[in-house]
Amino acid sequence: MAKKSKKEDIVDETKVTDHSLVPKHEILSDEDKKAILASFNATEDQFPFLFITDPVAREVKAKPGDMVKITRVSDTAGEATYYRYVVEAV
Repeated sequence: MAKKSKKEDIVDETKVTDHSLVPKHEILSDEDKKAILASFNATEDQFPFLFITDPVAREVKAKPGDMVKITRVSDTAGEATYYRYVVEAV
């Protein structure tokens, strides 16, 4: 097994989601995903995409086909919820 460099150790220990500007990301269950699709009367491909190569997607272990709920907190808007559909990187 190859020895890791110090830079790789730092990258492994750093979590993107610990940063104050990164909103909360959570993978929805299949039931919740179906409910969201029904409530918006939309198909998966009509939602904005989140590539599996995205650092947050990798950290939350999102897989292609997952739906991710993103919750942003704002002083002016209060709490805003967004949904992204996880796809392979092109």
